[in-house]
Amino acid sequence: MDTMGRHVVAELWDCDPELLNNIEQVEKIMVNAAIESGAEVREVVFHKFSPLGVSGVVVISESHLTIHSFPEHKYASVDVYTCGDRIDPKVAAEYISRGLRAKRQETVQFARGLGKLKVDELSMESAGGTVR
Repeated sequence: MDTMGRHVVAELWDCDPELLNNIEQVEKIMVNAAIESGAEVREVVFHKFSPLGVSGVVVISESHLTIHSFPEHKYASVDVYTCGDRIDPKVAAEYISRGLRAKRQETVQFARGLGKLKVDELSMESAGGTVR
């Protein structure tokens, strides 16, 4: 292993606001994203805010996935951190983006545990394609 882990930070824009405010759906998408990436789910905690928004964490053996939604802005902030190199956090982040029907996604990937933090990858995606 050449890194302690990989961390993807995703900004999801123009998501389905009804999905973003539905705790059951957000939880299902997040858990399924972890499973889809090959991670082992350990614990799941989600909270519905009144009147709008959902926050949650899926603890995986390899680290975690987190989300905070802002339905009124059609926006969600997502972090996927995986230790080691067996699980690709981009797989989970892409699954979440599709699940929330994001029309635009900005992601940054960091290598963790190597000393000085550096950006490995930056991408912006929309219905028209990807900019790297």
